Amino acid sequence: MGSYVLNRALHGVLLAFAVSVFTFALLELAPGTYFDDLKANPNISPETITLLKARYGLEQSLPLRYERWLKSAVRGDFGLSLAYNTPVAPLLLPRAKNTVVLTGLATLLAWMIAIPLGIWSSVGRSSWRGHMVETATSGLLVIPEMILALACLWIAVRTHALPVGGMTSTRFAEFNWWAKIKDLTSHLVVPVAVLAIGMLPVLMRHVRSSMAEVLSSQFIHAARAHGIPSRWVLMLYALPVAANPLISLLGFSLAGLLSASMLVEVVMGWPGIGPLLLEAILARDVYVVISAVMLSSVLVIFANLVADLLLYAADPRIRGGVS
Repeated sequence: MGSYVLNRALHGVLLAFAVSVFTFALLELAPGTYFDDLKANPNISPETITLLKARYGLEQSLPLRYERWLKSAVRGDFGLSLAYNTPVAPLLLPRAKNTVVLTGLATLLAWMIAIPLGIWSSVGRSSWRGHMVETATSGLLVIPEMILALACLWIAVRTHALPVGGMTSTRFAEFNWWAKIKDLTSHLVVPVAVLAIGMLPVLMRHVRSSMAEVLSSQFIHAARAHGIPSRWVLMLYALPVAANPLISLLGFSLAGLLSASMLVEVVMGWPGIGPLLLEAILARDVYVVISAVMLSSVLVIFANLVADLLLYAADPRIRGGVS
């Protein structure tokens, strides 16, 4: 197992390195810089702009700037923000924690709903419940996440049932610990629901398809022929076999959910990576953009590594070296 984990970790490090180089190159090709607006300000002299470029190392060549940022990332600073004049890490890490909380809860909720509903619909895939689930998932698939987020936001505003915007209330610091938990939970409901509903149709279709394929296998028919109850056939025979492709899907689902959360965070006012990244892109704050993209990539790589480890534990063919 040690060599397997080492190989997957090394693959993740190389992938993160490639993402950082590619992101740097794209930002170099993008038109405009942070100092374009400053140049238009008559109160700021060209000498001041030259000194600022020298301070942030933006007058250097692309390889030297990348080397400087990489050394800063190793130190844990991730460069200097041009807009905030501060290391990027204190700006980014608290927002990354908020994004992880949001996407983690949404992923957990989506899978907790998708697995039982997918199994339930696969057992009766030719009956009314199978057609009902298929129709519902098809309908949800065609709804853009932006429309879904705006609809949930409109319902929350009209009903006043849940708070809208932000992560906590303005008086959060005055609450006791139980009130803080309730306040945070109430702010989480709408964005978590939007993300979970957006991911649910894809997950349910994969669970349904995987279970339907396994249930039609000969060893399932043999188990039923031996008189094993259907519930035990599902839980002890079908589900472990169907779990392999679903475990592989776990990392990809988190990647899709993380990208979707950027949009939801902006719409819902959730203080995650999304609003900070949008603000940095509009301001051309290059080191914040690079660090935010890199952190998002690292989260996705880590999620895929966890999925690979779960697949290693669940599939004896991988442990035995069989592809």
